[in-house]
Amino acid sequence: MERIFIDSLDEHIEETVIIKGWIDIRRDHGKLIFLDIRDMSGKIQAVVLPQHPEAKVVAETLRSEWVIEAEGLVHKRPEKLINKDEKNGEIEIEITKIEVINSAETPPIDLHTDGYETNEEARLKYRYLDLRRERLQKNIRLRSKFVDACRQYLFANRFTEIETPLLTKATPEGSRDFLVPSRLQPGKFYALPQSPQQYKQLLMAAAFERYFQTARAIRDEDLRADRGFEHTQIDIEMSFVKQEDVLQLIEGMITKVVTDLGFKIKQTPFPRFTYKETMEKFGADKFDMRTEKEKKEGVLAYAWVIDFPFFEKTDDGKWTFTHNPFSMPKEEHLEWHMKGENIDKILTTQYDIVCNGYEAGGGSIRAHKPEILRATYKNMGYTEEMITDSIGHMLEAFSFGTPPHGGIALGVERNIMNLTGESALRESQAFPMTGKGQTSVMDAPNEATPAQLAELGISIRVKQN
Repeated sequence: MERIFIDSLDEHIEETVIIKGWIDIRRDHGKLIFLDIRDMSGKIQAVVLPQHPEAKVVAETLRSEWVIEAEGLVHKRPEKLINKDEKNGEIEIEITKIEVINSAETPPIDLHTDGYETNEEARLKYRYLDLRRERLQKNIRLRSKFVDACRQYLFANRFTEIETPLLTKATPEGSRDFLVPSRLQPGKFYALPQSPQQYKQLLMAAAFERYFQTARAIRDEDLRADRGFEHTQIDIEMSFVKQEDVLQLIEGMITKVVTDLGFKIKQTPFPRFTYKETMEKFGADKFDMRTEKEKKEGVLAYAWVIDFPFFEKTDDGKWTFTHNPFSMPKEEHLEWHMKGENIDKILTTQYDIVCNGYEAGGGSIRAHKPEILRATYKNMGYTEEMITDSIGHMLEAFSFGTPPHGGIALGVERNIMNLTGESALRESQAFPMTGKGQTSVMDAPNEATPAQLAELGISIRVKQN
């Protein structure tokens, strides 16, 4: 007999079935033993009756989180016992046979709450248990559905999914890089990608025209509730487009995906604000347009922010980019950009999508001509030698007929936070880090062995505070 998933049991009324899963709760009423059993699809109440003595003997030994196989008959509950607020509340299983697949120690954290009250370090140390919570099961499965729906939308719009390297060169995108030492080339290092920015633009040079991937982005930046060392983004790039084309495609995708998932959007088309308007109206470029009632109802309030300043002053008085050095200046400011004039007034084609107070994604139309990208670095004070060392490969690629292009990256965790109403990234990640940068379950970072360091030609000097 094949196993039946719990969410399909209502199709097997008065049939004998086999289910497999975990004991959620056991309630011993003497003659009757009730078991709440769960699997990946849901939860069901089962009852063990005296007329099945062998099953009852096993049921008396069961405890929460034991893994079992149960055989039994699916019944409609009596009318007075139907729980209409509970999925599968109209049926139950009369257990006739139980096999213990694996017993379980008492969990060190309570799994029958939402988990918010539990110490973060304990939750992440036992993350494989923490993830058994109904709330986190829903969050992670919603994440999977969200990513898949975006993927299918992009496939339907002629996009090609392409992976890009994780071992790459340090790129000037704002945050610190995580470095990986090279064993074969002692003294040299790879960098883990802060984003696939340069590779996706090189794919436009390679004539793929419409690319996407679900990409890992790794940045050594200060940690907070909505930011971690690692995150996932739906990374998108398109050739022969202007800003309006990208905004229309992404707005269409988000609208379809989130409404198909059962969520409500406050306003479509998404309102648009210039950066200047957001600072005057909201005091920030990330804002929440919902009423208190809409917040309680889980409404999603999306908006676009456009016309960002291209450059800003650093602490030492030099110019740096505000978002991305590969962006294209607005057409009316291109002449200033090329001449290095009015740098503080140059606006870029950068755009952000915000939702419920968070930045949900960001992108721009890119510089696709070498002289425009070169001018960006000159405006930031780079010498010709520094430009060649940093982005010489990009300048060369753009000299071989690269089309105009632009794109966006949508943060998966941020978007799931908005859909679920969570306030921390870790609630939408399977194995997040602690606020101190410690990995879930596994004890990292940890010290390398002397043999490992010797093989890499590395010696450690303790940094003095």
